[in-house]
Amino acid sequence: MARTVLFADLRGSTALFGTLGNAQAAAIVTQTIGLLSRVVAQNGGKVVKTLGDGLMALFDGAPAAVHAAREMQDSIARIMAEADTGAAALRLYVAMAHGEIVEVAGDSFGDAVNVAARLLDHAGDNEVLITQQVHEQLAAVERQRFKSLERLHLRGRSEPCHVYRLESWYDDDAPPSTLFTDFTDTPLADCIRLAVSGEAQQVFTAQQTPIVVGRSPDSTFCIDDSRVSRLHARIEWHGGNFHLSDQSSNGSFVRFTGDTEIVVLRRGVCMLHGNGVIGLGATPADPRAACLHFEVFSYASQLPGTGS
Repeated sequence: MARTVLFADLRGSTALFGTLGNAQAAAIVTQTIGLLSRVVAQNGGKVVKTLGDGLMALFDGAPAAVHAAREMQDSIARIMAEADTGAAALRLYVAMAHGEIVEVAGDSFGDAVNVAARLLDHAGDNEVLITQQVHEQLAAVERQRFKSLERLHLRGRSEPCHVYRLESWYDDDAPPSTLFTDFTDTPLADCIRLAVSGEAQQVFTAQQTPIVVGRSPDSTFCIDDSRVSRLHARIEWHGGNFHLSDQSSNGSFVRFTGDTEIVVLRRGVCMLHGNGVIGLGATPADPRAACLHFEVFSYASQLPGTGS
C-alpha cells in the first residue's frame, strides 16, 4: 500500500541537558515527543516508532503529513516559550517521501522509508523537505509554498532525488511569531574556500555544487592519498548552508576552528559553517592525514563597503 512516510528529528536536546540539568531537560524532551505523537494522530497518521529524539510516522496521503509537520513546528515553539528556560530553542527537522510500504510486526519497510530517512540528513534547522512524489499530491496552492532544490544525492542511492523545501507556513504575509531567530539580515553563506595544506586555495559558489572530493582525477577537488577514496565525499549547498556528505571507506573527520571536538562522519552528513579542517580517511590530529581546509562565507560580505 502506498503511504506517505514522515521522519521528524528533534535536535538541540543535548544543549538543554547541559544547560538545565537532566530532570528538567528530560521532562521537556519527553513532553515534546509526546506532543508530536499526538499531532500525528490528530492528523490521521500513525506513529510507527520513536527514535531517540524523534519519530517515524505513516499517513495515507501527503496533505495530512504536511499539515502535521506545520503543527509540529508550532507546537515546539509553544512548549519552549512556556518553559521559558533561557536555553537555546529545540529545532525540528522533518523529511517525507511517498511510496509502497510493507508493514511487518509493527514496523514498516520500503523504498519510501529509506528515502525519507536519508533525506532527513539533508534538512537544516526547522526545515521540511519532501520528495517530488509528495509534492505532486498537494493542491496547487500548497505546492506554491515549496521551493525546488533540484536533485540531491542521498546516501546509499545511485540515482539523485528531486527534493522540495517548504518555504512558508502561513496563509498571509505576516512573519510567523516563533522562538527561532530571523536571519534575513544575515548575508547568505553562498561560497566556500577549499585548500589542501601547502597548495593554492579554490573558491566555489553555491551554483558550482555539488563538489566531489576524492582521489579520482574526475573529482572536482582531487586529493592523491592512499587513505582517500576515489569518490570520498560531496559538498552540497541547500537550505542556505553547505553540507559535507561522507561516501568513503575510511570516513571523514571535521574539526571546526576553536573546537577541540572532532565530528566523525561514516556515511553521514555534517553542516559546514565558519572555518575548519576536514580529515579525509584519518583524523586531522594525525600529522600524516590528508586535510582539506575550508572557510564558508558570503559573497556579498566580501564586496567593498560591506564592513567585512
